[in-house]
Amino acid sequence: MSEAVIIGGVRTPFVQAGGELSNVPAPELGILAVRDLLYRLDVEPRLIDELICGNVASPVDSANVGRVIALRAGIPRDRIAHTVNRNCASGLEAVSQAVARIEYGRAKAVIALGVDSMSNVPLLFRKQFGEKLLELSKARSSLQKLRGLLRFRPSDFAPLIGLKLGLTDPVSGLIMGDTAEKLAREYGISRDEQDQFALASHLKAVEALKAGRLASETLTLYPPPSSDPIAQDIGPRESQSMSALGKLTPYFDRKWGTVTVGNSCGVTDGAAALLLMDRDYAASLGLSPIGRFRATEFSGCDPARMGLGPVYSTAKAFEVAGVTMDDMDLVELNEAFAAQVLACQRGFENPPDDCSNCNATSRLRRIPEEKLNVNGGAIALGHPVGATGTRLILTLLNELKRRDQTMGLATLCVGGGQGGAFIVERLAA
Repeated sequence: MSEAVIIGGVRTPFVQAGGELSNVPAPELGILAVRDLLYRLDVEPRLIDELICGNVASPVDSANVGRVIALRAGIPRDRIAHTVNRNCASGLEAVSQAVARIEYGRAKAVIALGVDSMSNVPLLFRKQFGEKLLELSKARSSLQKLRGLLRFRPSDFAPLIGLKLGLTDPVSGLIMGDTAEKLAREYGISRDEQDQFALASHLKAVEALKAGRLASETLTLYPPPSSDPIAQDIGPRESQSMSALGKLTPYFDRKWGTVTVGNSCGVTDGAAALLLMDRDYAASLGLSPIGRFRATEFSGCDPARMGLGPVYSTAKAFEVAGVTMDDMDLVELNEAFAAQVLACQRGFENPPDDCSNCNATSRLRRIPEEKLNVNGGAIALGHPVGATGTRLILTLLNELKRRDQTMGLATLCVGGGQGGAFIVERLAA
């Protein structure tokens, strides 16, 4: 089979939903990332065989948003593009499919993109509201119109929050924050532990931004209406403190909970794109790869304990790659919730009994703190769900290069009870 390698990547700044990128829809975020990626790598759009886009909050006006992005980014119309949704791992799924396309000789150059504009998740109305509107539109006489209007009730105008519906698992019935509360209770994770972890995420992200360590992977945006430039993530708080975090009330379980908006990831807008190529094809173009994949694995778990997904998928990935946690120079583990990451740490030490890869759990152990999310994670940077998977890989490879290290793990939990774990190896130019 052909070998798939990573040529490079870029992402937009990650910005809290409702903020400076609220007027930039998902297709536009994706277009900006793809155009900048091709410009930075000096690759002509005609050389791209395919674009695969990970996206969760599918824009209603852009069916198959990946195709929309590809065409508007200048990729020729005779090339193909599609959109994938594996919830929080949609970006990883885009990469996984790109790797497969290249390995089996179906493509030589594929853009794997992740994007979501959580600002633009729509409000919805109940079915009976639409039915009454339809009936009203058919009314002809004034009396019929009056009767149609009188059928409406105040409750008809109460919208359903699309974002809340999307973050609620229909199988377990739990919103994602409740699954974090479940893990906090199961593993005895205190509120103080969670807040300490959240504070560390902010401090590491602030320090990384000041040192310019994330600048090389982030493009500058000029969003409307002000068009003031945004060159870095808006989320990390230099002023964050244990005192400020301690003042926040539990958000999901108001009475007994420990999960707050301060120790959870932010609801975020953003996009991240990677260019993958057949290694020989890249060499023929004079392009030097920055990394390759040793394993790209997904695993399933209990939807009510979805936060443990990285334990299951990492065990599987380590077995496939023939490595252990000791072989990992760095780890990027998405911070959906502080409680979830801390539960995974405990799970890496003592894997759950139902882990289908128990024969590989000897390869697991707690991630050393000095290797975990060294530039901060989603609690500070944000989690635009479709884009996070590609962001993890990009940030991981860049940091491996900066440290002149070799191998790393990018992993995350997935709403609905899954985990994704990709092992990447840096290739020196």
